[in-house]
Amino acid sequence: MSELRSRALLAELVGFATVSRDSNLALIEFVRDYLHGLGVESELIYNADRTKANLLASIGPAVPGGVVLSGHTDVVPVDGQAWTVDPFRLTEADGKLFGRGTADMKGYLACALAAVPMFLSSPLRRPLHLAFSYDEEVGCLGVRSLLEALPQRIPRPALCLIGEPTELQPVLGHKGKLAMRCHVKGAACHSAYAPDGVNAIEQAARLIGRLGEIGAALAEPSRHDKRFDPAYSTVQVGVIHGGTALNIVPADCRFDFEVRALPDFVPQRVVDQLQDYAEHALLPRMRAVNADTAIRFEHVSAYPGLATSPDSEAARLIARLCGSDAFGTVAFGTEGGLFHQAGIPSVVCGPGSMDQGHKPDEYVSVEQMAACDRLMDRLAIYLSEANDV
Repeated sequence: MSELRSRALLAELVGFATVSRDSNLALIEFVRDYLHGLGVESELIYNADRTKANLLASIGPAVPGGVVLSGHTDVVPVDGQAWTVDPFRLTEADGKLFGRGTADMKGYLACALAAVPMFLSSPLRRPLHLAFSYDEEVGCLGVRSLLEALPQRIPRPALCLIGEPTELQPVLGHKGKLAMRCHVKGAACHSAYAPDGVNAIEQAARLIGRLGEIGAALAEPSRHDKRFDPAYSTVQVGVIHGGTALNIVPADCRFDFEVRALPDFVPQRVVDQLQDYAEHALLPRMRAVNADTAIRFEHVSAYPGLATSPDSEAARLIARLCGSDAFGTVAFGTEGGLFHQAGIPSVVCGPGSMDQGHKPDEYVSVEQMAACDRLMDRLAIYLSEANDV
């Protein structure tokens, strides 16, 4: 029955097109009403303009040591992708459930919601908390206000289970991320007199080249952590804009870059090195031509890495729930680092694979959904026990 409930709930959740650029309120209100119908009250924590919201709900006694089931409600866009099925309608074929967000990560949300009646009927000695967020896909933005409210709402949990797709293998670590934007202000002139201007694109290209050098240094074997793939912190430029016409020396250029950092590496060091290069190598020459030129850096988003100890209580618990202590890491980021930073030990484990996430015809297998339902069964047993792990 739990499998049928989770699949039915997944169909409902996929039907809400909660792309990060749009509101998630229709989905959140559906979840709120579903929980209310089961006798579980929830709190919505809105963004500033009340177009999006996190949801927090609890089941069981208000005591410390509970478990948080955390997941994000937003999904990435489908624009420009060649889907063979309607991305916002669940389609089953060959043991697979297709739809945007099935793997990342509405499959997990559906299993958590489907298990609510079981949690309610279990003699819980420790609480179960549901924490559903918005705007994870654009920098783990929404969960921050939820985490600010959490200490006043619930006793300190023993574990946060982030249900990102890991094929239900226990993951204790992931990289952090820092996203930055660089604005280069040059000086325009007719391209026939190019030396009289300052070409913003050329200066941006020099900065991007410097980023490549920094990235190459981070890739040196002495900096490797073999638990991760790639085994080192990475730097990459993903977006660039500049120029208006070929016969005008461009006055403006901007580019976005990111650092995917191993948990023990501070990504701001990359920005500091690039700023130092800009201030000492580029700006003096630019301002020798035109004093109004500039290079400015803007913070876009960031989240910390995660490195939960394999000897921790959290690791022992997720090993028990998964039936495996083959702990791994993932390259992609999650909200786990923020929960851990807030003092809540965190692990990552959920149905499906990120190999399917963000792609056309995204899917989660029926088998993975059923396995996640069984994980929820084991969690209810754990929360009903008197003793610790």
